[in-house]
Amino acid sequence: MAELRRGRQTPTQSVVIPYSDTKGPDAIKLYKKTGNELLEWQQLIACDIMAVNKEGLWVHQKYGYSVPRRNGKSENVLSRCLWGLKNKERILYTAHRATTSHAVWERLSRMCGKADIHISSSFKAFGKEHLYTSDGGVIEFRTRTSNGGLGEGYDLLIIDEAQEYTEAQETSLKYVVSDSKNPQTIMLGTPPTVVSAGTVFVKYRETVLSGRGFDSGWAEWSVSEQHRPDDVEAWYETNPSLGTILTERKIRAEITTDDIDFNIQRLGLWLRYNQKSEISKAEWEALAVKAMPELKGKLFVGIKYGHDGENVAMSVAVKTKEGKIFVESIDCRPTRAGNRWILENLAAMDYKTVVIDGANGQQLLADQMKEIGLKNPVLPTVKQIIVANSSFEQGLFQNNIRHNNQPSLVRAVSNCEKRAIGTNGGFGYRSIKEGVEIALMESVILAYWQCAESKEKKKQRSSY
Repeated sequence: MAELRRGRQTPTQSVVIPYSDTKGPDAIKLYKKTGNELLEWQQLIACDIMAVNKEGLWVHQKYGYSVPRRNGKSENVLSRCLWGLKNKERILYTAHRATTSHAVWERLSRMCGKADIHISSSFKAFGKEHLYTSDGGVIEFRTRTSNGGLGEGYDLLIIDEAQEYTEAQETSLKYVVSDSKNPQTIMLGTPPTVVSAGTVFVKYRETVLSGRGFDSGWAEWSVSEQHRPDDVEAWYETNPSLGTILTERKIRAEITTDDIDFNIQRLGLWLRYNQKSEISKAEWEALAVKAMPELKGKLFVGIKYGHDGENVAMSVAVKTKEGKIFVESIDCRPTRAGNRWILENLAAMDYKTVVIDGANGQQLLADQMKEIGLKNPVLPTVKQIIVANSSFEQGLFQNNIRHNNQPSLVRAVSNCEKRAIGTNGGFGYRSIKEGVEIALMESVILAYWQCAESKEKKKQRSSY
């Protein structure tokens, strides 16, 4: 009988510091006591993670790995946790979602009994789970926040769902292992999608693969460029558990019209535009004017309520005598301050069109405008938002935009990346830097779009 085909068992890319000894086999044996067995690729990762030097210290103080979904990437940290509890380590297991950390707590609780690890205390309150052994081993489970773990000390820090790990969270969590005599941090996840919030995982990968990591290791299963979803060879190259716990049939069922999402989550594609701003500071500043240009026609106003509901931004666009479009931000204020400032600005403007986007505020503002006698605004559809973003991008590359180098707008534009909208290649923008309000840029885009779409009325000529 022919042997079933298996996915690639070695990483497509990895950085491993040379070592001659590892605690990996001990963890693998302990895991086997639970009635399970690590696959070949999982054993390889376990040995690399648990490599030790002559002093018995971890060779990789930090280790990260990325594997497409449903391949069993968490089994490596479960075996590592079992070994840690057996050897009296203090462990902090963090995840982006409370359901993830709770599921790991449940699984590890059952595994400890089978592996002869005596649990003296088990606490299952959602978000505060823990397991204490009678020998002094500790593992606590937390959902990540910007201040989680402060004031506590651990030997091992695990960052699950690392694609969502933010710089604010890292600022507090990276110090929780500082007091340990033999600290280690493990990050595991998948490449970030266009809606992922984290940036730490991306930067760590880039640092280690470029040879600038310190006591750090990395492994990934990935494609280097986008593939067709039906490319079966790519499936086997990037899914090490294909042919064992994962089947071709299951993967075929995942194929939809969203090719990019399939490439990220099933083929491990790392999108290049997640690593730097879509628009550079130099590109934007090249469009700045030294003196105010001569303007013509009425203003076009863009108003954007931020995705998180915290701020609302207002900008204007107007055509210039030279045929370009000049854009300027009016203000960006907290939504809790109300809409009065927006209404007062609109009442004082000679504008042609106002476009408002943001489900958390657009209808209320539209109703308020009607009450005070202002003309009805445009409330754009998703399709129109996609057109607006494309129009702005074309205006940027065709040198059709002018601005006066407002610092807040420069900061927003030069710290943005694309995000997917819809399933047909549409895109929007989001900030890649915490504290930068992308709504400011989005309000400019709305104003620019309406200005670019407007047609000048030509005077009718009659001849006899």
